[in-house]
Amino acid sequence: MEPEAVESLIESELEDADVTVARARGDHDDDHLAATVISPAFEGLPLVQQHQRVYDALEGHMTTDIHALELSTYTPAEYAERVDD
Repeated sequence: MEPEAVESLIESELEDADVTVARARGDHDDDHLAATVISPAFEGLPLVQQHQRVYDALEGHMTTDIHALELSTYTPAEYAERVDD
């Protein structure tokens, strides 16, 4: 599955999400992806629930098109802190 398609799926399901997806092991590996997802939908949620929201957005693609997904999730405030450091 192309990284851009994964980005679109996540962005369509998570309100105001800013999503970046890349191939985790380089251009030759199509089914290992890394995603950074920034969304106000994560406010007040523990990390496990944030990740579950992303997996829910991907529906069945995690079992058919994506073998592995390295996932980093942030609220906008958390991401701003990270960038400022």
